[in-house]
Amino acid sequence: MWRRARTATRPGAALCAALCAILCAQALLQSCSRPRAAFLAGDREDRAELAELFGLLDAAGRDEVQRFAALRQISSKLLERREYGRLAALLVREAGRDRGPYAAWYLFTAAYAYELAGSAPVAAIYYDRIVKDLPDIVVDGRSVHYECLSRLIETARAPERRIEYYKDLIARFPSEADMGRALFLLGREYEAVGDWDLAVKAYSKFLPYFGSAIPGHPEAFQHARNVVDFYNSPKDWTYAELPALVANVKSALAQGDPARLRRYRAKVNFFAVSWHQDETDANSQVLFDFSEFMSGGRIHAADELDPGSGPREAYLRTWGWSERISTWYLYFRKIYFPADPEIHGRWEWAGIYFGEKMR
Repeated sequence: MWRRARTATRPGAALCAALCAILCAQALLQSCSRPRAAFLAGDREDRAELAELFGLLDAAGRDEVQRFAALRQISSKLLERREYGRLAALLVREAGRDRGPYAAWYLFTAAYAYELAGSAPVAAIYYDRIVKDLPDIVVDGRSVHYECLSRLIETARAPERRIEYYKDLIARFPSEADMGRALFLLGREYEAVGDWDLAVKAYSKFLPYFGSAIPGHPEAFQHARNVVDFYNSPKDWTYAELPALVANVKSALAQGDPARLRRYRAKVNFFAVSWHQDETDANSQVLFDFSEFMSGGRIHAADELDPGSGPREAYLRTWGWSERISTWYLYFRKIYFPADPEIHGRWEWAGIYFGEKMR
């Protein structure tokens, strides 16, 4: 009963279909001379089994434990028959009359039926209500609130809502949740809304979870470390204008001065890669010592930036380095860091590409 529902490809149509199914089940319940008959579905054997289970439910009276046991069996049978409308109608009704410890489970299973029917938006309303209004219950070792929060995180469209749910999940279920994944994705949501202070706090808490696999984010650790390191750095290597930075780098190259080059390069996230490598690869970001590659004579630089340069990034071809690959392209980029308006949009020398530029 806890399997993940698949998202419908046409949520509007699926929502209407599910609502119609619920309304039909409720109408049957109200019009039928034997109300339980509205929930008897399937072949003769299925209907007989359901009738027996409803008999147990009726016999339970006000005994919450016995009612819960009977309703779990009825729910399993209706789910098996894909009678989502009947199941949701039954359990929404039960949740309305039951103010005891099982109300959260009844409403959760009703929401789950909506989700299976392709009506995730309706299910989300119920999941949110359960978390905020009903006490939690653990069934088969699994918290209903935890399941609700997990589903809400997947279906919520607004990053502000996902932040709310991630925070709740992390605070309440640190042992159940994949904390590395939750903290990283919380940081991404804070980035999305432009709250960089809180993004850095989330990423800082994520960093000890080195090795956590984040689906869809293979470079999660590197990204988090880059953000945290840059946020905490002095950023004193940045330039307001690209020509001034390029001119200083060219001057240091002409003088063969590795110490000056070190002053001009970015002190955080500086990379050195071949063209086929990814600049975010952890092995690409190193403490670079230019003096080891400047012993073969003067290093030359092109008069103009590479034609492939643009308004946000630029390349400068250089050659004469005392290395197997003597041609290097120095890479400059505009800084994207809205957290600090004084730094955002400035230029930095961010890295090096080895070899001739790929066409």
